[in-house]
Amino acid sequence: MPEISGFEFEYVMNPGVGGDTPEAFSAAKARQVHRFHRDIPGYTETPLAGLISLASAWGVGGVFVKDESRRFGLNAFKALGGSYAVARLLCEKLGWDIAKTGFNRLRDPEVLAKLGRVTLTTATDGNHGRGIAWAAATLGQQAVIFMPRNPAPARVEAIRAHGARVEVTDLNYDDAVRLACQTAEREGWEVVQDTAWEGYTKVPTWIMQGYLTMVHEAVERLDAYGIRPTHVFLQAGVGAMAGAVAGYLADRFGERAPTIVVVEPTNAACLYESMAAGDGKPHTVTGELKTIMAGLACGEPNPIGWDVLKATAQCFVRCGDFVAADGIRILANPIVGDPAVEAGESGSVGVGLLHLLANLPAFADLKGELGLTSRSVVLCFNTEGATDPINYRDIAWFGKYPSKII
Repeated sequence: MPEISGFEFEYVMNPGVGGDTPEAFSAAKARQVHRFHRDIPGYTETPLAGLISLASAWGVGGVFVKDESRRFGLNAFKALGGSYAVARLLCEKLGWDIAKTGFNRLRDPEVLAKLGRVTLTTATDGNHGRGIAWAAATLGQQAVIFMPRNPAPARVEAIRAHGARVEVTDLNYDDAVRLACQTAEREGWEVVQDTAWEGYTKVPTWIMQGYLTMVHEAVERLDAYGIRPTHVFLQAGVGAMAGAVAGYLADRFGERAPTIVVVEPTNAACLYESMAAGDGKPHTVTGELKTIMAGLACGEPNPIGWDVLKATAQCFVRCGDFVAADGIRILANPIVGDPAVEAGESGSVGVGLLHLLANLPAFADLKGELGLTSRSVVLCFNTEGATDPINYRDIAWFGKYPSKII
């Protein structure tokens, strides 16, 4: 696959874009999910930062960043998927239709008495687990959260703050998922995991549908401005968020759908490897999965997300941690006139990638293949704020993981 000389950077183009995408991630479904989220106490639409000065400096028509660091006060987008999936799960136990059941109805004391105590469990690097812990606490249930080895202390404490029990393991993410499932089966708990495998697709689909609120809000806001995105950069771990967003965009825009670029860390690029294999199947990467982009440190693709992405994404990129670090610094230190955006390591990599494409001659060929021009409008998603405050400070203030510009 093409490698950009002098950089920790590789990409593969998708020769097979096209085909139907699941109705589960349609614009109509997004409107339904959005109505559900609007019923949750504390709901507000998160900002869409328009970086007008940055777009001018980088020679593109527009740069917009959907800032999920403000979502429900939880510093990440993951609560969207967690809250919707937990509510769907509880509605299923009650025999209710989620479309006719508001979030607050599930908090009613009579409903809680009917449900009894439900224990929810999942594995997480931090954000998804915090979303599940928050949803469980808000809905009067309990949560047990498993974490891979060496999590940031701030992420552990953020989950515990919602009353959840946290089990820090000596495993990588994928093995922590397996441990959570084994424990749930033994204890009679409900698994609310944000990836899928054979025999476990319903809950992950609900989680992905929950993410639709984020892209729906962004596209509706752009539409109000009379703007259509031409390029969307989507960071990916297992590919759940990326798949949901890509499915929505394909349904919403049809033949005018934007060019989608999927970006992953070098050591955890399971979607890149799946596309590079050329057989249409999801492929796993193993090992330490070491990266500062903790939310993307996943070795096994979500097959639901993969099926959508292989039909919709034009390019798959794997890159070094410096790309995310550059994105943090760029968003934290805006050009005069633009708003600052607090982006964590997994939320900043899209802007870091755009910087390479827009400004470095070494990336001119890829820029051309993607059709990135002065008329392009680029949409990125800041999926988390500074969930590891110490590392964020070291990157933004002290230049940790320095840029590879040569």
